[in-house]
Amino acid sequence: MKLNITVGVSNRHCHLTEEVYKKLFDEEINVKSYLNQPGEFASDKVVTIKTEKSEIKNVRILGPFRKYNQVEISAADAYTLGINPPVRKSGNLENSETITLINGEKEITLENACIIANRHIHMSKDKASELGVVEDQVVKVHVDNDKSGVMNAYVKITDNGYFEMHIDRDDANAFMLTNGSVVTLEI
Repeated sequence: MKLNITVGVSNRHCHLTEEVYKKLFDEEINVKSYLNQPGEFASDKVVTIKTEKSEIKNVRILGPFRKYNQVEISAADAYTLGINPPVRKSGNLENSETITLINGEKEITLENACIIANRHIHMSKDKASELGVVEDQVVKVHVDNDKSGVMNAYVKITDNGYFEMHIDRDDANAFMLTNGSVVTLEI
C-alpha cells in the first residue's frame, strides 16, 4: 500500500519538565504557535544550548511540559557542539549526551538529555489500525523530486496523533523537503 503524507521539518528544540523550566524562567510558558500534533506548541521562550566546544543560541522550548528533559538537535548541530548524541526515539535518553541550557544569567546542565530524534510518522490509533501498522514499525518513505530517494521512518502512535512525518533539518536539506512537502509512505 502506498499513500501520500505531509512532512513536518523539526528544527532543534527542547522539551522540559516544569521544574527545570522554572529554574530558567521566572514567567509562565506562553504559546507562540500551535503545532500540528494536538496539544503541542512552540513557546515564546528560547535558550542557548552549550557544550565545552561551542553554543547555539535561540533554541525554542516546546510545550506542554514533559516528565523528562530532552534536547533534540541535528547531526550538523552535534558537529558544531562537539558532541555525539545517539539517534533515538523521543524519551529514550539513557546514555545520551549532556548539554547545558542558558537563559541570561541562569543555566542548568542536563545529563542524559540530548539526542538526534529518529525520523518518525505520527498517527492516531485509528489510522494505525486502518493501515495495519504497530508502534515502532519501520516503514519506507519515498521522495520524488530533484533529490529523490527512500528513507526509513518509525511509526509513532498516540490517541489523537496528526498523520504527519517528522524529520530534522539535515534530512530535509538532504532530500530538498520543507514543511508541507508531500512524500509517499509505503506499507
